[in-house]
Amino acid sequence: MPAPTRRFMIFRGLAGGAAAVIASATAWVRPAEASEESEEAAGPILAKTKSIPVGGGRIINGKWVVTQPVKGTFRAFSAKCTHQGCPVSTIRGGTINCACHGSRFRIADGSVAKGPARRPLARKKIKVSKGVIRLS
Repeated sequence: MPAPTRRFMIFRGLAGGAAAVIASATAWVRPAEASEESEEAAGPILAKTKSIPVGGGRIINGKWVVTQPVKGTFRAFSAKCTHQGCPVSTIRGGTINCACHGSRFRIADGSVAKGPARRPLARKKIKVSKGVIRLS
């Protein structure tokens, strides 16, 4: 059997290296499988769904407001009033209320129900899964 040529050996080495690069690149782009790690990547837990009353909501850590305007529909907003930046203080009667100057925001969409605020509360993206509400 004749000895392999130098050209054959170089080609063989390049082909093997290219295969290794392709294999490692596909490992990086594989979709994440459902696991605790991928759930944590969704963001921090805000609340459990059962702790958010239908037609109301909860203020979470003074930073977020999570509401459930109708059964099974959840919304999240910033807890910072858009009038002068005071934290909202209560959720009552279908509105998120700021005690500083009396602004009220609708629990369904964060829109202004009563001024002096003119802009809605900032909406936050959430993911609801297995009875847990997380920031996205």
